Parts: sequence; structure tokens; C-alpha cells
Amino acid sequence: MANILAASAALLFLMAGCHRPASAFMAPQSRISPVHRHAPTSRASPTTLQMEVIECDVAIVGGGPAGCTCALYTSRADLSTVILDKNPSSGALAITSHIANYPGVDRSMSGAELLEQMRVQAEQYGTRYERAQVFMIDVTKDETGDEVYTKCVYTPDYTIKARSLVLATGAMGRVGKLVPGEKEFLGQGVSYCATCDGAFYRDSVVVVYGASTEAIEEALYLTKFASKVHWITSVDISRETESGLERNKILDQDLLEQLLACENVDHMEKTRLLEVTGDMSGVNGVRIKRMGAEEEEVIETEGAFIYGAGGGSKPITDFCQSKVDLDDEGGVVVDENMMTSQDGVYAIGDIRNTDYKQVVVAASDGCIAAMAIEKFLNNRKTVKVDWIHK
Repeated sequence: MANILAASAALLFLMAGCHRPASAFMAPQSRISPVHRHAPTSRASPTTLQMEVIECDVAIVGGGPAGCTCALYTSRADLSTVILDKNPSSGALAITSHIANYPGVDRSMSGAELLEQMRVQAEQYGTRYERAQVFMIDVTKDETGDEVYTKCVYTPDYTIKARSLVLATGAMGRVGKLVPGEKEFLGQGVSYCATCDGAFYRDSVVVVYGASTEAIEEALYLTKFASKVHWITSVDISRETESGLERNKILDQDLLEQLLACENVDHMEKTRLLEVTGDMSGVNGVRIKRMGAEEEEVIETEGAFIYGAGGGSKPITDFCQSKVDLDDEGGVVVDENMMTSQDGVYAIGDIRNTDYKQVVVAASDGCIAAMAIEKFLNNRKTVKVDWIHK
């Protein structure tokens, strides 16, 4: 699976020595554009990982509305820009069925369609867009060993060296009390995003835990890949009444009926998830207990998708490794220019843990950060409003 690949790549990269001397890259310039790529110059040894090195002015981790808006503005400012996006179909906007409150956009447009337009517009001005999972960053010249490219982003396929870095990965991680084993196997079989990781479980058995519409949507998506989906809920989803079967009104009824009609779905009501179990290779099962049952049970599975109370809104910052300051709720702390506690590192969108989780707010963050970056990289005293292209 992708997370295991990333971890393996990280280990190999660190074994090889993750810092390159400044002489291995371009000579310092006031502005470096367009994006520069360096291919390996020597044959890789069995213990050395050779990967493409990309040099740019602005590296953006996350391809949602905040990241794409930032890229649009930085590219228009002639700053070479690279977006690294784990999965274009997994963000909060991408999974929105329709957009009704974004100015100037027809309400029949889906979130995925709007996001595609944003990405294409940024690319038209020169942004390079890459599908990649980021597993580590460096944010100072002491870490990168480079006076010019003081930021470095590591993925299984690319090493991105940049003069500035933007964190725009959103907030779709898990919050609330964790199940034993959940934290230990996060990224090794435990996931909070079926659209991100579902394809890795083709013909496998998976477990989805949660009594919410989000859990139902994720379980439905997994039915396309998994041979068996065990949907576990701690409460009743339906109950018998005098007028017949009555469904839980809080849930989306159409989606609920679709899920329960799937042949590869096994629904287990009034069942608690006690523990996620596994070994060095990742998740291998979950321990459960049905209400009224004397014995606990173990379900063998390779994937546990957990959507407990409050799930799905935690800022995604695991790749940051505490290199920027976070608030008490896990959001990245920024100033009025969207700069974090590290010079030249910015955070935009839902990763800030703002209460105003709206597309238009994320886009605004991206614009502010881009203008601040242009000012920062060119040592301007004032912000330049926009850049005219003929």
C-alpha cells in the first residue's frame, strides 16, 4: 500500500543521506524559474535511492482550493510552482456533491468539477501538478544544507527543493478518543479516507466503523474494491415498529438503502470496536464485542476505516513532524500573512483549523499566502496586488 511504500522510501532515502551539498544544485539567483529538474548522474547502488530532484520557488503540499489558488497567484507572479497532491478526489471539496455558495459558480456544479477548473487554471499559468504522497519535510537551511533552497519536501518519487513551502493538506483526519491500536497502525491499514486508500484493498476484506452518513459513503465506495465490507455500528440503524421497519432519520436514507443492498456488505449493529490488531506488516484484524454477547470476536481484515464521533475534521499534519507550531486542536498556527512559526513556510485552508471551513475562505487564504510569498522572496516592502499577463 502507498503508506508502506512511502515509509520504505523514507528509510532508504535516510540511509543514502537526505541532504545534498549546495554545489549539487544551481548557483544562487534572485529568482529561479521555471521549474528545474535533476536526474540521477550515477548508477544507483542496492542501498542508495535515486529519485528525481525538482527545484522551484514555491512548493505546495495539497491540491485543494487553497493550494490551487495559491499556485495560480504565484505562477502569475513568475514564481516556479509545484503542487504535490496525494489524491485529487479525496479532499473536502472533491467529495462535495454540489456547490451552492461559491460566488459566480452555478449551483449544479460539483465540488470535483470546480476543483478541476481551479487546477487547470493554475496549470495554464505554469504550475506543475504532481500526484505524490509527502512523508517528510525540511524547513530550514540547516536541515537542507542549502543557502538557496531552504525547504525540502520528500515523496517516494520526487525530492522537491524550494525557496518557500506552503502547507495546504486540509483537515480530514480523525478526532475524538482513539481505539487501541488505531494510532499505532495509522497509515499501515488504519485509514480515515476510503477515496484515498480504497484502491489498495482490491479483493480484500475491510472493516468500516461508524454510524454516520460519512461512514456510509465511505463504505459504499469501498464496495467497489473490497471482496467483503464489514460495516460495524455501535447503535441501531433500524428498528421494528407497528408500521414496519423504521430507519435512523439522522442518516441519508437513500445511501443507507444502497449500502445495505450490496451483496458484499455485512452490517453488524450494536457492536463495539475494541481494538485494531496487527503486526510489522500492518493491520491483520479488529477485536469487537456485540451487545449481549458473552465472548469477544476477532474479524480478520487488512483495512480498518474508522469514522467515530467527531471523525473527519482533524488537520492533516503528520508529515510536518512538529516542525511548525500547532494550536491545542492540532491546527497550524499562522500570522496575518499565513506564515507559520518558520520563515518562508505558510499554511492555508482547513489545516489552520479555522471554524470557517468554506471553499471561498480557503481560496482567500491561498491568495493571501501567494502575495506574501512574492513579497518575501523578492524582499519587497509592500505587497504587489497582481501581475498582468498579455
